Amino acid sequence: MQLFDVYSLFDVTPVKASMCTVWDDKGQQYLDLYGGHAVISVGHSHPHYVEVLSDQLSKIGFYSNSVQNPLQVTLAQRLGKISGYEDYSLFLDNSGAESNENALKLASFHTGKDRVVAFRKSFHGRTSGAVAVTDNPKIVSPFNAVHKVTFCDLNDAEAVETALMGGDVAAVIIEGIQGCGGINIPAEGFLAQLRALCDKWGACLVLDEVQSGYGRTGKFFAHQWDGVKPDIITMGKGIANGFPCGGILISPKFQAVKGMLGTTFGGNYLAMAGALAVLDIIESESLVDNAFSVGSYLIEELQKKVGHSFKCCPGAKIQEVRGRGLMTGIVMDSPVGPVRNALLHQEHVFTGVAGTQMIRILAPLCLTKEQADAFLATIE
Repeated sequence: MQLFDVYSLFDVTPVKASMCTVWDDKGQQYLDLYGGHAVISVGHSHPHYVEVLSDQLSKIGFYSNSVQNPLQVTLAQRLGKISGYEDYSLFLDNSGAESNENALKLASFHTGKDRVVAFRKSFHGRTSGAVAVTDNPKIVSPFNAVHKVTFCDLNDAEAVETALMGGDVAAVIIEGIQGCGGINIPAEGFLAQLRALCDKWGACLVLDEVQSGYGRTGKFFAHQWDGVKPDIITMGKGIANGFPCGGILISPKFQAVKGMLGTTFGGNYLAMAGALAVLDIIESESLVDNAFSVGSYLIEELQKKVGHSFKCCPGAKIQEVRGRGLMTGIVMDSPVGPVRNALLHQEHVFTGVAGTQMIRILAPLCLTKEQADAFLATIE
């Protein structure tokens, strides 16, 4: 049997990692500025994280959600406190896509409505409902396409209200910062407009913080820069530093009903141990503050390089740099493939992309200023 060939793979085989450093099977060392799609939040193989998971596995690794699991209760209490949402409830699942799926399902249960408003250049996952609200026709099958979704331009409140006037909208879903769409930050005040419109027309406001949450932007969730409170907040990626885990924070306005939501693996012992270890490290090492300070420094220094051209790709120049904290996009005036390949294979730096003309940086939150300077030197 062979693997189903759907991934474009680099000729790199990582075998070991520590914090922001990765080594391949040839002994080559890399600076990791991508964290496996923003998944590595507190650093690869952090000693505390390894210790906590190993200890939990030696006790019990799994049982179903038909029994008491005090780790889930502890995580809910600690997550509520660190995020500022102590009055919300937590439902645990396995991934960001599943979180968005559950959020939309819960909004539909709550409102009795079946349409969703989403935004162009959005990405919310690859399960059925999540891919339907993702603005990428290439990954939407005919089966996914039957969902009722209206796409609006980011920051176009008038278009959103027009969609809401139909009276059949269960939820408006928006990313705290659009990731795959190109590090697009909602305009100041736009999230507050959405909050008001959802209240006016009886829809739920869902904030997708799968990529932009968990401290990446310098606040626990990116939407907190705008001071709004969504009805549902979705999480994934960095919640357990690589162990599959996701969840949704749910406003007190929702009434839980037995069997309304469910999962086999969500909230299992190992995921909870990993998630609690992540919170330990975020708090003890002040990683939210570090993400903001190092990320802001990196963005500021990169902005000074607008117009910079690359030897590896004559004529390619930096056109714009945007982002917040350690969620950064470097916009090029031409396709980024040659530059990204040179960064990986010549300078040994992992980065990501968004579209065809943006290099995307989603480094672990423990990135140091010295490592940021090392990257800046590779740009030169």
